[in-house]
Amino acid sequence: MLHYNINMDDWNARAYRRFEAERSRAAADLLARVPSGARRRIVDLGCGPGNSTQLLAERCPEGEIVGLDASPDMLASARARLPRLTFTQGDLADWRGGPADLIFANAVLHWVPDHIAVMARLARELAPLGCLAVQMPDNENEPTHVLMREIAAEPRFRDKLAQAGRAREAIGAFADYDAALSPLCGEIDIWRTVYVHRLEGPDAIVAWVESAGLRPFVAPLGAQERAAFLARYRDAIAGAYPPRAGGGVLLPFPRLFIVASRRAQALEGD
Repeated sequence: MLHYNINMDDWNARAYRRFEAERSRAAADLLARVPSGARRRIVDLGCGPGNSTQLLAERCPEGEIVGLDASPDMLASARARLPRLTFTQGDLADWRGGPADLIFANAVLHWVPDHIAVMARLARELAPLGCLAVQMPDNENEPTHVLMREIAAEPRFRDKLAQAGRAREAIGAFADYDAALSPLCGEIDIWRTVYVHRLEGPDAIVAWVESAGLRPFVAPLGAQERAAFLARYRDAIAGAYPPRAGGGVLLPFPRLFIVASRRAQALEGD
């Protein structure tokens, strides 16, 4: 029986960092599209183990950077990595700490209820010409996540996992984000990228999603049920992601990106 490193009580920084290079690539691509200019006050919402915060510190070495996360384990990892920066525990859905020159939210807002409305509120926390930069996985229709929901609906799991598929917010249409941000933001850049990650095999795919997408599906289960779910999921993943001729598997991973800059002056009526 395979044993996966899923922490039921808290996000597991060590598991999350196993694929840090792949996860950080999206954060770096998001940051690369942030317009140049003075970014004196920067907030990294959902900073995780500090990989995105480190990118921000390298880009803006003179900036005042604060990382916010709800997970004690993630924050402990971030503080060990970047001891000179400030990290605080809190719920980003309630965060109000503007005016900020850059609000960075990498791979976190899809976990926040009504995240489009939250983004519109975050835009109000920006200083004039400040920037909101957001990246979210857009993989709910990929086999990794479709299979989670299908297995959760099987008779032996469905009673306990009836709500598991609702833990994540659905990603909206491009127009939804544009409509929410355009009252305050004059420049809005929205795009979708599909990364293709070459991994060792199906166990590596399970290890990837264990630190995020799988959590709502295994948390309600007892130990034996959890082992059965993971074994069933691993077999299904092996069927959905066939081995490459040269070894390993390919994991396509779509992500949505949004970079919105607040106007220098508010529109009339704002």
